[in-house]
Amino acid sequence: MNESTNILPQGAAVPFTPTLPTVSTHIYPRGGLDVLSREEVARLRDASSGGLHDLLRRCALAVLTSGSASDDPRAAQELYPDFDIQVRQQDRGVRIELTNAPAMAFVDDRIIAGVAELLFAVVRDIAFTAIDLNGDEELNTSPAITDAVFRLLRNARVLHPSDPNLVVCWGGHSIGQEEYKYTKQVGYELGLRGLDICTGCGPGAMKGPMKGATIAHAKQRRRRSRYIGITEPGIIAAESPNPIVNHLVIMPDIEKRLEAFVRMAHGIIVFPGGVGTAEEILYLLGILLREENAHLRFPLILTGPTGAAPYFEQIDRFIRLTLGDDAARLYEIIVADPALVAKRMDLGIRKVKDQRIAQKDSFFFNWGVEVPLEFQQPFVPTHELMAGLDLHHGRKPHELAADLRRAFSGIVAGNVKEDGMRRIEAHGPFEIHGDPDIMQALDALLRAFVEQRRMKIAGDYRPCYRVVA
Repeated sequence: MNESTNILPQGAAVPFTPTLPTVSTHIYPRGGLDVLSREEVARLRDASSGGLHDLLRRCALAVLTSGSASDDPRAAQELYPDFDIQVRQQDRGVRIELTNAPAMAFVDDRIIAGVAELLFAVVRDIAFTAIDLNGDEELNTSPAITDAVFRLLRNARVLHPSDPNLVVCWGGHSIGQEEYKYTKQVGYELGLRGLDICTGCGPGAMKGPMKGATIAHAKQRRRRSRYIGITEPGIIAAESPNPIVNHLVIMPDIEKRLEAFVRMAHGIIVFPGGVGTAEEILYLLGILLREENAHLRFPLILTGPTGAAPYFEQIDRFIRLTLGDDAARLYEIIVADPALVAKRMDLGIRKVKDQRIAQKDSFFFNWGVEVPLEFQQPFVPTHELMAGLDLHHGRKPHELAADLRRAFSGIVAGNVKEDGMRRIEAHGPFEIHGDPDIMQALDALLRAFVEQRRMKIAGDYRPCYRVVA
């Protein structure tokens, strides 16, 4: 690989920030970046050295520090202030140059293979987004956005025309040991039944199902298992990819990330989590509550260990209060029974297959689900927009779900996204307004997340929101 290394001594220091061991080297990408035209190489080079350079640097650093216990997106940048990444043109492709990269991503000065694959995915997706989407101004219709999601997933090589077997697992990055073990047990049962796993790619409930499935897939001698992680630039720094992910996809924003989950999933399992998990649940329910999607087969199971039963009871009460009993009929709650979860999901996916065949829809991308524009347009949470959310009774359930989803998305941004954290630091907490009973239920739910430490891994949690009735 013709590497040149520069490993700094352990314990060397600069003012206020310890200098950690680093490596400077270059690597040659494979898997989607190795066969490129000269024009594509030139665009990649321009993307890495132009306006996208900071984005590329932050996402690459998140991959190289995979396994970090911090959910502060600025932590890695402060620990490795001199890290840089450049894409250089070569006669036969591209070369990625890393300067002062975290040594934890290397063994004997050679980059770990799995980390290298994820790093290539970062370059691929950021460059493809810049080259192919041509700016958000062209994505102003629902079909155009869905087509963009499809192209991004196809370019990442995660759309496989095989029998339906992909289970999306949602849940918190900050969960206790009992809940983490449970996610592994469910993943193990899913793996025994030949099901692959897709998550948000981070730690906690995103890592557990993949880890459990690896053992089961090994027992069943499955050699081409898929552990897909779908993230976006604002999240990846706070939730670095876990080491089991073997297909990483970086979508441009949270809305396209959520649509990617729904379009790829043959079924979804929800483990205990925080505001991000609540956002995902509300996004899916808001789509499934639409009349156009009433016919869809879409297995949705909420599950956790015995200790998580009160958590799901509270989630269920909140959904019934805000969206009604029809929304609660769209999911099943199973407590402390991993095998039953896997059996129900396996059966549900068989029904999905039958429906896709009957409707002549593809197995690998659910074109049949209608995702309205209000669920696709990026929501950038500002104090004004958060205060203006319409969280009142009397609205259609899917419309209320859309604004509730935005409320939780804003809290996620204030918790772990760099831009959101800056807004909170500059202007104080977001204010969320609505009907008294909805605000009371929302406040109780958020307080429970805080008390159960579902908001943060590192440090004490300071709320980035204020609920106003």
